[in-house]
Amino acid sequence: MSIAEDVETIGKIEVVPMILEVVCRTTGMGFAAIARVTEDRWVACAVRDEISFGLKPGDELEVATTICAEIRDSGQAVVIDHVDEDGAYRGHPTPTQYGFQSYISQPIFRDGRFFGTLCAIDPRPARLKNPEVMGMFKLFADLIAQHMDTQDRLAKSEAALLSERQAAELREQFIAVLGHDLRNPLASIQAGGRLLTKTTLDDRGRALVVAMQSSVMRMAGLIDDVMDFARARLGGGFEIERRPAPALAQTILQAVDELRLAHPDRQILAEVALSDVVACDSARVAQLLSNLLANALRHGDDREPVTVTAHTAEGRFTLSVANRGPAIPPERQAGLFRPFERAEHHHGQQGLGLGLYIAAEIARAHGGELTVASDAAETRFTFTMPLA
Repeated sequence: MSIAEDVETIGKIEVVPMILEVVCRTTGMGFAAIARVTEDRWVACAVRDEISFGLKPGDELEVATTICAEIRDSGQAVVIDHVDEDGAYRGHPTPTQYGFQSYISQPIFRDGRFFGTLCAIDPRPARLKNPEVMGMFKLFADLIAQHMDTQDRLAKSEAALLSERQAAELREQFIAVLGHDLRNPLASIQAGGRLLTKTTLDDRGRALVVAMQSSVMRMAGLIDDVMDFARARLGGGFEIERRPAPALAQTILQAVDELRLAHPDRQILAEVALSDVVACDSARVAQLLSNLLANALRHGDDREPVTVTAHTAEGRFTLSVANRGPAIPPERQAGLFRPFERAEHHHGQQGLGLGLYIAAEIARAHGGELTVASDAAETRFTFTMPLA
């Protein structure tokens, strides 16, 4: 911290004027100050001047002409009742230069390091060498250091709060960029694809349009994943609207049907038996299911069905997706729900590795959990949550 900042900090401490007033009233001395003292500078941080000494906050003295320079070297207080009668300071140049007879200066330490002094002077002698006055100066010096530390912590807290606000604005801008600058061009491509399907095309043209629409759907899914990741990691977590969802069974079956349409060559079995109403964000539950189903279709045995089961029992809702295929090694299971944990998909494709992470975050936002169990017989992901 610079000397100018030190002067500003002490100026903000409300008790400083009172301390200087008490010093003057108690000792009968006419000038009291808090000074920042370094090897080459003496700067007044706060001043009470009843004798027209002429210093104001921010003013400087040549440090070599002050007794505070000696205090900085020794770390000890200096107390003079009467300069003319003091054997150590009778011939000292400083009292003569500044015209004082009584003097007291107590070092101020911060974090064990010398900061400056609390001092007082007067052209008249004063009775200062007594436990009451010396103890008062020591107490006030410690109090000033403590208040400066408090001011520093407050300034750091305010800076951290400002930084947090700036970070929040950046998060919002980042998510807005994903939502606008990526989604809108993709929507235009998708609309163009729909128009092309209504025109007369040869077989090659139709195949290209189908491939283009498939790519658009995949890109839209990736953008959704990235946006959800940004909200979860950068925006403080998933936001859900949890409310009674009496149509949750239909929502689950609709999500299954969408994956069936996208994978007509795969068999997806569904068993849904919800005897109780579940309080949830049904759109997010459908997203969780879609992510689990997509994962099972990528990594499961192409020749075996993927099974979806959903039921309510004993105050809990359970949704699971199971597939046949190679078991997931135990050492990999612990990291499955971390973001960007990617695995080789069938046909050599790789995803971003966000699907299972987002599914786990949706489960957590509902007060539930997503677990995995995998062996040679099957791999099963299970989401459980309280009904209410």
